[in-house]
Amino acid sequence: MSETTRFAKGWVMPNHTIVSREEWLEARRAHLAREKEFTRLRDQLSAERRAMPWVRVDKPYVFERPEGKATLADLFDGRRQLIAYHFMFGPGWEEGCPSCSFLADHIDGAAVHLAQRDVTLLAVSRAPLRQIEAFKKRMGWRFTWVSSYGTDFNVDYHVSFPKDEMAKGAVYYNFEPREFPSEEAPGISVFYADEHGEVFHTYSSYARGLDLLVGAYNYLDLAPKGRDEDGLAFTMAWVRHHDRY
Repeated sequence: MSETTRFAKGWVMPNHTIVSREEWLEARRAHLAREKEFTRLRDQLSAERRAMPWVRVDKPYVFERPEGKATLADLFDGRRQLIAYHFMFGPGWEEGCPSCSFLADHIDGAAVHLAQRDVTLLAVSRAPLRQIEAFKKRMGWRFTWVSSYGTDFNVDYHVSFPKDEMAKGAVYYNFEPREFPSEEAPGISVFYADEHGEVFHTYSSYARGLDLLVGAYNYLDLAPKGRDEDGLAFTMAWVRHHDRY
């Protein structure tokens, strides 16, 4: 089949070589070998990540949640491990970032299972709690989402950039100076609390490092057209809040 095939709604099937089932199996087994190689490498990287050194968190951050004020240690909710997603939602914003919302759509399903493995998963934003609660209600989310408004938390973990930093033309994001179009950025930070109540920062990741958290992307990577983002103004330009598709 050398010509494209056009279906309803203007969808065009990508050109691909059409082969026999036996030829397909040969190609699939060859690719499976590469997939297994990648899986082993990913396991190795995960082990290396867990072996990284930690940093003690000494600054007394205070967050706002519906139950009232909370320290970073309080956010663990009785568990030893905390994963905090830095959701792009700044003070005065009318709504949260669509791309962060895309990722956040995957949190509720995961959080209940992670709790059984001694992990608390939540989101944190610099927007005041009333903004967060209103948007959370609109989106129908149940996960814990706290406000770091008035603290240095987002700045210290390099996901919010003060005006003087933005004015320099480059901010520190993803472990290097770079231009960034917003005063808020996405990321994830991981913490551990020991038996004495001391908290340690163990890991942070930003930009494409967040891809693994977006289950829908993993499905798209299996599909014939993949993510299909090459012709867009930016990679996630197609994403909308789930109530606006």
